[in-house]
Amino acid sequence: MNDLSNASESGRVLISGASGMMGQRIRAALAAEGCSVFQLVRRAATQSNEIQWNPTLAGGGGHELAPSCIEHPERIEGVAAAVHLSGANIAAQRWTTAWKQAMWASRVDSTRALSQALARLRRPPAVLVCASAIGWYGDRGDDLLNEDAASGSGFFPELCRAWESAARPAMEAGIRVVHLRLGIVLSRDGGALGRMVPLFRVGLGGRLGSGDQWMSWISEQDAVRAFQFAIQTPTLRGAVNAVAPEPVTNRAFTRELAHRLHRPALAPAPAWALRLAFGEMADEALLASARAVPSRLLAAGFHFEHAELQAALQVAVQA
Repeated sequence: MNDLSNASESGRVLISGASGMMGQRIRAALAAEGCSVFQLVRRAATQSNEIQWNPTLAGGGGHELAPSCIEHPERIEGVAAAVHLSGANIAAQRWTTAWKQAMWASRVDSTRALSQALARLRRPPAVLVCASAIGWYGDRGDDLLNEDAASGSGFFPELCRAWESAARPAMEAGIRVVHLRLGIVLSRDGGALGRMVPLFRVGLGGRLGSGDQWMSWISEQDAVRAFQFAIQTPTLRGAVNAVAPEPVTNRAFTRELAHRLHRPALAPAPAWALRLAFGEMADEALLASARAVPSRLLAAGFHFEHAELQAALQVAVQA
């Protein structure tokens, strides 16, 4: 029996970041499978399916366990699975020192705190699925990147390495841990595409820099299904690229988006202007080239509903 079946029978899955774009979609998908979703919230819990937690309560990087970050941890005894989605938006603002610290704390510290809390349980979940990012690979040009590729250099890869390592307490407690390295999730309701569409609709869209950098993307529907698949596939563990099998260049992406919106893509953003506006984030997120492929998902039997960009964008931008 797979872990999602166990979750359906026990009726209990724990999610952090459930109020975000991906969290809402995953929560609905799990509910449709018959699961009851318990949400970790930082504020005081006001509903029966909410559990208050303090993700800043984490021990050191070794075997030290801090007091549980979860209020009344007995409430999560016996949950079948946990999904960890917490993390400040990397593109929310310029990468100041303070914002870097916020991104670090919201990912690394929260992952360590949750992993330690799960490790302390008498009946821990069978699986912990953590969001990660293809930022792990850094700027790699035309290199084809499967999950065995080395991590890159820079702040974003460093953040991703620490982010994934922070789940070690759960792994050492015998919990199967999956790190879904998400590419650009194509959703009209938020994320990168949500910001691009309004600009393209008024004719202000165009390539970023040279447009030659590779973009690894995944449809919102397939991203949600990848989380479900990670829960229900006992052989899947460790790093897993959650990207469609056909990455495209930024030039090709903007051309296809403009075509789908019946608008020209005549307003390219020069690299120097992006660096002036966004600083370090321009080189590490907007102009970085990551040609990632979903080797482990495909090997495990995952089927993409939207394997090609045309189909994914048609769904994402339809009225």
